Amino acid sequence: MQTDLLQDTPTTAVATTMAAAVITAPRQVEIQEVALPEPTATQVRIKLEGCGLCASNIPVWEGRDWFTYPISAGNPGHEGWGVIDAVGEDIKDLKVGDRVAALSYNSYAAYDVAEATSVVKLPASLASKPFPGEPLGCAMNIFKRSDIKAGQTVAILGIGFLGALLVQLAKEAGARVIAISQRPFSLDIAQQCGADEVIAMDDHYQIIEQVKDLTGGVFCDCVIECTGKEWPLNLAGELCKERGRLIIAGFHQDGMRQVNIQLWNWRGLDVINAHERDPQMYLDGIKEAVKAVESGRLKPDLLYTHTFPLENMEEAFQALTNRPDGFMKALVTM
Repeated sequence: MQTDLLQDTPTTAVATTMAAAVITAPRQVEIQEVALPEPTATQVRIKLEGCGLCASNIPVWEGRDWFTYPISAGNPGHEGWGVIDAVGEDIKDLKVGDRVAALSYNSYAAYDVAEATSVVKLPASLASKPFPGEPLGCAMNIFKRSDIKAGQTVAILGIGFLGALLVQLAKEAGARVIAISQRPFSLDIAQQCGADEVIAMDDHYQIIEQVKDLTGGVFCDCVIECTGKEWPLNLAGELCKERGRLIIAGFHQDGMRQVNIQLWNWRGLDVINAHERDPQMYLDGIKEAVKAVESGRLKPDLLYTHTFPLENMEEAFQALTNRPDGFMKALVTM
């Protein structure tokens, strides 16, 4: 008698949940099983490979009066990249299997969804490389706003991930680059990225005198402040020459600032807030970053200093906040 083999064939279970980091209270995070997100007609779902940690995450991790806990699952992860595993019915230009970087906001998780208009395809040449698109694109946009030319002298204050990328871009453009930062490790990184001179960010007036000596009393054509702190912002103004450009790249998120507007007036500075809010500008920056990494103009790999699996999310947030020696950029991997 013949046996019906179909009745014994196992069925493949379709996952309906995923792991995600949930900040349940200030300085408390849990890895929870949450519902797998489903893309709408205009969205794609991304099986995430990783997500960068951003300093803008620190307030929600530490806690502020205006946050309500628990935070939504996967939030505030916004530097994710991975492979598309589902597409909405209206999607024409993307398909399952495409590797992408995305502007999405719940990427401390195994999966996230994003509008198809908010993802950038990654070429095969970058297949083995992590690609936190948002900060790489941010660096490209700030560099564009800085209008750095060959032969100019550029000072960059604060050599974290962003500052180090800007050192690379400014040097590649033919500028003379002075890197100023607090941590000896950061200054070493700045030199590896091509900085011509490095200065410890310690004594306000000594730094001014050092830059004055290095520039023959003229100071700098362009100064980029990347710290998000008041003192370095005012120091940056002091280092600009007359009719120079002061670029505010730091994320000033913890209150008002007092600045030396008298000095800014007297020197006739162009003061540029290099933060973008138009999502299309972010996407344009990410596309430029793809080209820059492909060509070797941008070399972020040496800046990825710490990697944490998703289950070690608390340790990752602690490292982001405390910045241990050797810390530059942390990635969470899925």
